[in-house]
Amino acid sequence: MNCETMTTLLESTLQHLEALVSYDTRNPPRVITTGGIFDYLRDHLPGFNVEVIDHGAGAVSFYAVRGNPRFLFNVHLDTVPDSPHWSADPHVMRRLDDRVVGLGVCDIKGAAAALVAAANASQGDAAFLFSSDEEANDPRCIAAFLARGIPYEAVLVAEPTMSEAVLAHRGISSVLMKFQGRAGHASGKQDPSASALHQAMRWGGKALDHVESLAHARFGGLTGLRFNIGRVEGGIKANMIAPEAELRFGFRPLPSMDIDALLATFAGFAEPQAAHFEETFRGPSLPSGDIARAEERRLAARDIADELGLPIGNAVDFWTEASLFSAGGYTTMVYGPGDIAQAHTADEFVTLEQLQRYAESVHSILQRGA
Repeated sequence: MNCETMTTLLESTLQHLEALVSYDTRNPPRVITTGGIFDYLRDHLPGFNVEVIDHGAGAVSFYAVRGNPRFLFNVHLDTVPDSPHWSADPHVMRRLDDRVVGLGVCDIKGAAAALVAAANASQGDAAFLFSSDEEANDPRCIAAFLARGIPYEAVLVAEPTMSEAVLAHRGISSVLMKFQGRAGHASGKQDPSASALHQAMRWGGKALDHVESLAHARFGGLTGLRFNIGRVEGGIKANMIAPEAELRFGFRPLPSMDIDALLATFAGFAEPQAAHFEETFRGPSLPSGDIARAEERRLAARDIADELGLPIGNAVDFWTEASLFSAGGYTTMVYGPGDIAQAHTADEFVTLEQLQRYAESVHSILQRGA
């Protein structure tokens, strides 16, 4: 690709990105419809066969195909809400010397803009799946696509990976626990199970000790179990025994760890048994499967990355919907522009260098008839 083509590709990417940022796709509040940003994509992907499906609750999928592609590119178009700390309108993209700023430019509308630019700069076969429910922990779009069983040799899921192919990441599980005690005056000697908050605190100590015991577990460059108690509430006042308490925690296992076994272990630390123990969200690891199958899938993804000339990056701690494609049987990797450290931040940005690198690589893949 000559310098003039490279410059044109970046400028085209920036024009599309400016337009995509202007559409409010914050999630929540999950009021995304089949118009707006999806009308824009339809208008700027001529020659593609397009399907737009509303899966309810703001979940919309846009599936576009040209020719007979081997690979599928997936990008989510929803963003997190903005915060009061933004220095300007988050839906107006600002171009600085070496970067652009705007809600979603890094996570991950920059990739969507580059895909549109690359598609219009080439005639090669291409397949794109845009979705709008990734930030909701309610993956209706991907689930509906997987149910169709459309064959692809590999799926490239765009998330901020500094334009490196990421072949492995942690899973995720979120849990709600409730503890039941007996209200009373706090002046007397308490039965160990009387206070729901005491039960929760003792449970937390055991859970943290167990996490520490797994510190040396490893898979593909990742180490240990990530764990967080995110919320504890309950009780009435300092001199009253707490009759009820609620606790929310989450953990991020290695691909080699069994989520069901971990859940059973954590549930077993409650004495007496928790009044309620419910997993509220689960996302598998990448790659999915038992340790042998996971390693087989990781190596298959590495072969595809090598074929496409993509630099291979380290495994990451954050979760992506790539794991859903992997669990559905696809060879899958995470590949996109930008730094995850900028995702979900005020004045979110992505560098011009990252956008250009990603757009050029996609253009190269499409040009070879992928």
